[in-house]
Amino acid sequence: MTTIRVLIADDQMMVRQGFTVLLNAEPDIEVVGQAVDGLDALTQVAELAPDVVLMDVRMPRLGGIEATRRLTEPAGATVKVLVLTTFDLDEYVYEALRAGASGCLLKDASAEELAHAVRVVAAGEALLAPNLTKRLIAEFSRVTSSPRAPLKDRVGDLTERETEVLSLIAQGLTNGEIAQRLVLAEQTVKSHVGRILGKLGLRDRTQAAVFAYETGLIRPTGY
Repeated sequence: MTTIRVLIADDQMMVRQGFTVLLNAEPDIEVVGQAVDGLDALTQVAELAPDVVLMDVRMPRLGGIEATRRLTEPAGATVKVLVLTTFDLDEYVYEALRAGASGCLLKDASAEELAHAVRVVAAGEALLAPNLTKRLIAEFSRVTSSPRAPLKDRVGDLTERETEVLSLIAQGLTNGEIAQRLVLAEQTVKSHVGRILGKLGLRDRTQAAVFAYETGLIRPTGY
């Protein structure tokens, strides 16, 4: 069994210790370090090479969104960031995903939800707390009234099937669900996802979902 290595970055000691206890109780997760702010997180990621960073949004010296951007931007970066926030606000979620986070979760999540989130993000999937998803779609609806032309041009690099898969990723479907929807083998879907990320220069499924909304490939409805 592969152990998922986790770094917790939060300026509140009780939060760090609480999450550490919860995650270390899981047989496949190990908390390898605790960081007190974004700068400390950058240093510890370089030293400890965790698989996933649980990143608070608001921290002194360097906040979680900028720390996420610095961790995920470099070519070859493999660490996944799961942003934790107390604030159920659109701009934090949207900016965290734009910065490179693989998911967002509210701090009041249960131990089971927290562990599940770490596993999902470590596996390269996108994750959003259910109560954040609706607000996120509303935010995308607001900011994508005029799709960004340079991004939209890049959609043309995809085949018709890849474009179809990308639209389903943006709707939150897993590889298995996409396979069922398109009547394909799950491995085939996985291959399509890999080619999509490669062609568009994206690092994971969350970034693919952001791209789909920003280019207008997916238009939120009901707002």
